[in-house]
Amino acid sequence: MMQRPHLTERQLRSVRVISTRWQRRVIFVAGGLAVGAAAVGLTQASDLAQFLFARLLEKWRYASFVVTPLGFVLSVFLTSRFFPNSQGSGIPQAIAARQLGDYEARGRLVSFRIAVGKILLTVLGLLCGASVGREGPTVQVGASVMFAIGRMSPRRQPGLILAGAAAGVAAAFNTPLAGIVFGIEEMSRAFEVRTSGLIIGTVIAAGLTSLALVGNYAYFGHTATTLGHGVDWLAVPICGVVGGLAGGLFSRLVILLAFGLPGRLGSLIKRHPLPFAFACGLGVAVCGYLSGDTIYGTGYAQVKHALESGAPLPESFGLLKLLATLLSTVSGIPGGIFSPSLAAGAGLGSNVAHFFPGTPLGAILLLGMVSYFAGVVQAPITAFVIVTEMTDNHAMVVPLMAAALIAYGSSRLVCKEGVYHALAKGFLQRARADSACATGNAP
Repeated sequence: MMQRPHLTERQLRSVRVISTRWQRRVIFVAGGLAVGAAAVGLTQASDLAQFLFARLLEKWRYASFVVTPLGFVLSVFLTSRFFPNSQGSGIPQAIAARQLGDYEARGRLVSFRIAVGKILLTVLGLLCGASVGREGPTVQVGASVMFAIGRMSPRRQPGLILAGAAAGVAAAFNTPLAGIVFGIEEMSRAFEVRTSGLIIGTVIAAGLTSLALVGNYAYFGHTATTLGHGVDWLAVPICGVVGGLAGGLFSRLVILLAFGLPGRLGSLIKRHPLPFAFACGLGVAVCGYLSGDTIYGTGYAQVKHALESGAPLPESFGLLKLLATLLSTVSGIPGGIFSPSLAAGAGLGSNVAHFFPGTPLGAILLLGMVSYFAGVVQAPITAFVIVTEMTDNHAMVVPLMAAALIAYGSSRLVCKEGVYHALAKGFLQRARADSACATGNAP
């Protein structure tokens, strides 16, 4: 009888290393497939929710004055009672989770339970007319899915969360390049050589899942518009300054309200979150009524129609969309600001277009979108890459880059830090305080 050959210690180590590498790759790819499926499911549910709310308004124009405030109250109650840390965009939670070293602390910010709550409550927000998007929530869902899949490998959790977040953006918008750039510029603020290949693999898996389920598409359709010569290029710095300042103001107000207003008003808001949510919902309903019911939801349909038809958006659309998104964000309901910010930027661009009657409207809308979004998140590379991919317009790359850079500088005059990283600090502080209390090291 032949005896099996004995492996040397060195050979055993090599086998273990190879096994670990393949296990890691399988985890990242499997996670990408799961994130892609979750993103598609959230997309379809969100579209249905917006459709149902629009049909309700067709039946009764004033329904938003009842449904929206009560929906906000219900969402905030469910969030605080059953799904804590699922409020808002979800991107700050994913950023904070990467920086935490404790497994339990991470699990309070990204987990399967939070992913389920995030999906359900984001859809609820859209069902009651909130001005929120699904892309930020998809980032937290992606990070939560990857965290849950890789819970047996604590050392890999930061990389897994980063990959899940990048895959979430890629699958939500069908923008794989923007997903990778977002992961580098916004989530990690650095290029990680060790995990770069695995992140790309995760994004590919998520993207292929999305393509298989819904096909290839450009989020805002295909536009070939571009700037001409001479005076047309003046729109670049103007949109950059206007969008950057407006985005910076939005971020500063969100951060101020998130960390608490000083004085009696701030303490009242903290003690009574449900009445505050009701007031925010009522404010969104007022904005919706004044806008002719155009500012509810993501704003995707209005912007896509304007880009494809060349028709300007209503004069008040940009400002009212900004206000409605601000109220939705600070109310405490789960929901993102990606799409609503792009829509508000398009509205501001439409206002700027009045000063450039000979310039293609679509080009100025794109400049407004990238400028305002760059002003809000202060991630200029992500801003111009995502708008370029979402519109499949590579002729506008250079002016979009310039507008994003100008907007970034303008925004920092108003708000010193992007909204996601500023809010992430709050989650970090609370998570560390909770960990200290759990271990008995609280001051």
